[in-house]
Amino acid sequence: MEKTNQQFDKIIVLCRNIFIKKMKDYGTAWRILRTNSITDQIYIKASRIRNIEETGVTKVDEDVRFDFIGIVNYAVMGLIQLELGHSEQELSENAALEMYDRCFNTAKTLMQAKNHDYGEAWRSMRVSSYTDLILMKLKRTKQIEDNQGKTMISEGIDANYLDIVNYAVFALIKIEFESENY
Repeated sequence: MEKTNQQFDKIIVLCRNIFIKKMKDYGTAWRILRTNSITDQIYIKASRIRNIEETGVTKVDEDVRFDFIGIVNYAVMGLIQLELGHSEQELSENAALEMYDRCFNTAKTLMQAKNHDYGEAWRSMRVSSYTDLILMKLKRTKQIEDNQGKTMISEGIDANYLDIVNYAVFALIKIEFESENY
């Protein structure tokens, strides 16, 4: 479990650094997005990954690693938007990073609890399975969004975004540390 925590933290740093660089370029323009638009952005990235996994062909010179990072960061943006609501008002860099870190800490705590119960079973999975699980979570999220956020028995949009963060982090751990002995 300690190895997982260390690798998770390294992926957090990687994703956070990209988030900071994008924020320097664009500010927090993403604040204008409604959560259904964020869900669709994640869907586009996950669909691209799946297409590349199935065909083995890419015409855009960008590794799927960057799509998984984008999935993580969009899911964190989605969690922030669920809390704050969409707005034309941007967040300060400090406020955005504080919320980003809080969302990632929530995702990590969830990962640790599930990882304890499942005994690191995720390490035996293929990256393509994470892609499929992310796509499934997105379909669920879209259905919940279409139902105006109401569920009868299931977890809400926030739980799906948290799972998406963790699945994408697991995929990134597999990609980044694949030469290590699991």
